[in-house]
Amino acid sequence: MFQIQWVWHNIGKQKKQYVFALILSLIFPAMSVINPRITQAIIDNVVVGVTNSAGETVKRPEMLIPLVVAMCIITLVRTVIGYTMIILCNNVSQWTIQNIREKIYDNLQANDMDFYDHNRTGDLMTRLTGDMDMVRFSIADIFRMLINAFVVFTVGIVYFFSTDWLFTLILLAITPFILVATVFYSKKVKPLYVGLREKLTQLNTAAQENISGNKGIKAFAREDYEISKFDEKNKAYRDGNVFVNLYWLKFSPYLEMAANSMTIITAVVGGLFIINGRLTAGELMGLSGFTWALADPVRTLGMHLNDLQRFFASANKVIEVYYQAPAIQSKDNAYSSEKMDADIEFKDVTFRFGKHTVLDHVSFHLKKGETLAIMGATGCGKTTIANLILRFYDVQEGAVLVDGVNVKDWDLHALRKHIGMATQDVFLFSDTAEGNVCYGEPEMSEEEVHRFAKIADADEFIKKMTEGYDTIIGERGVGLSGGQKQRIALARALAIRPSLLILDDTTSAVDMETEKYIQGQLDQLDFDCTRIIIAQRISSVRKADQIIVLDNAKIAEMGTHEQLLQNNGYYSEVYKIQNSGMDLQPVAQG
Repeated sequence: MFQIQWVWHNIGKQKKQYVFALILSLIFPAMSVINPRITQAIIDNVVVGVTNSAGETVKRPEMLIPLVVAMCIITLVRTVIGYTMIILCNNVSQWTIQNIREKIYDNLQANDMDFYDHNRTGDLMTRLTGDMDMVRFSIADIFRMLINAFVVFTVGIVYFFSTDWLFTLILLAITPFILVATVFYSKKVKPLYVGLREKLTQLNTAAQENISGNKGIKAFAREDYEISKFDEKNKAYRDGNVFVNLYWLKFSPYLEMAANSMTIITAVVGGLFIINGRLTAGELMGLSGFTWALADPVRTLGMHLNDLQRFFASANKVIEVYYQAPAIQSKDNAYSSEKMDADIEFKDVTFRFGKHTVLDHVSFHLKKGETLAIMGATGCGKTTIANLILRFYDVQEGAVLVDGVNVKDWDLHALRKHIGMATQDVFLFSDTAEGNVCYGEPEMSEEEVHRFAKIADADEFIKKMTEGYDTIIGERGVGLSGGQKQRIALARALAIRPSLLILDDTTSAVDMETEKYIQGQLDQLDFDCTRIIIAQRISSVRKADQIIVLDNAKIAEMGTHEQLLQNNGYYSEVYKIQNSGMDLQPVAQG
């Protein structure tokens, strides 16, 4: 029952309100016994009459109006209690889900890249939406309805026993069979809902991937294939729902039969008891009117258990994310500094992703204000170096030092706020062009936004957009070319005035003239900035103080542009290819 304890913990400040609502859910069904008692009194005293000591039947019509008024008052009070109970439960459920969702979102923001590498976006979205709504429904309705059913059944038994114990025992003779069937059903249906939940995740994941990758789907004319794949997931989810519902339908007739048999038993046994003088007409009327108190909980028990199993399946998924602690966290006494020199050193660093070695005993030192360029074939570990500096991942061996301090000892926020990073795979937010540029510095002035946009050669095309800097850029920069997105991302990285600027193939989608302009602007920055440039263009890296060439997870070459040209290695070959027909001569710095 850990799931229920977890829900109770997250109700937090609303516990008193929720307890009050649950108390009302006890009172509300308990009051249902009053009107049948009043009905019994009306029948016995007003309609049929009571036999006095002289053997005469005496009717008391004067009791009719007071008893009817009492019934109306009880009905009104029950209505108010029921309304208040439902309102309170729903208020608490909404507050609790908001609280849980905020905590989970905070946890998602704090989690490291390894968490996102191993969790599908569609699955996470399902947990934040469908699973959370099931938890909300449980707080608002399921727990209340279970309590209501239990109290109604208990009050019903007490009422029946207080009227006639033998009649009650005959009526309850079938309940052991119902209990056995219910336990059997509950055990069988739990794994079905777990599997159904996984089918929903696969469906949402398929939808999310198709929406995100729609351009690629159209480019390869694979619409029919993706539609077929989605239809397959959709059909699997439908079939899962149908199977669970059919399983419930196999079980529900037994409950319905048991519930309806109570009405038959009441009529038959009650009639015989009246004939024998064991019951009065009023008592039988009261019992008949209250038979639902035993029949209804029996009839709805399977449905409530159904919902409860769905709650457990959904709550387990939410709890997994709720308690998912990031492997990479700041230490309690973590190092923090308002200023970073951005002196970067890799000391014999080895990093593995799973069983694959990405970096193998890599060492280099980048001093403050210098520029390091990294080249190499795709998948050689270039971007990994940047990720390790930002501590998106932790190394297995060796150490990454920033200003002489191991990144594991840095406060994560203090470390990352000094680093500006622009990547080839650009993500732009659904915000204005200005909002994307000043994302890292929201209080930046309009003039500063424009200035950094000019440095990244983004100012001109932004001004030509429909509403200029106030133009809303769609998710992931829809409507912009690759080069335009890269330039906005570069402006965003520069806008925080980083001590360390990491450019990961940032200008791969721009033309040579634009790249030359951006490089010229970067050389004239009005703040100190150490740079790491990851690129495949010689024109992007030739002026770097150091150039590293990675191959097979190791540093294959290291040196300046001129030194590497003399090595006749990978760098020299790339230079020859990109400068075909030109005389292979060292290029002067400047």
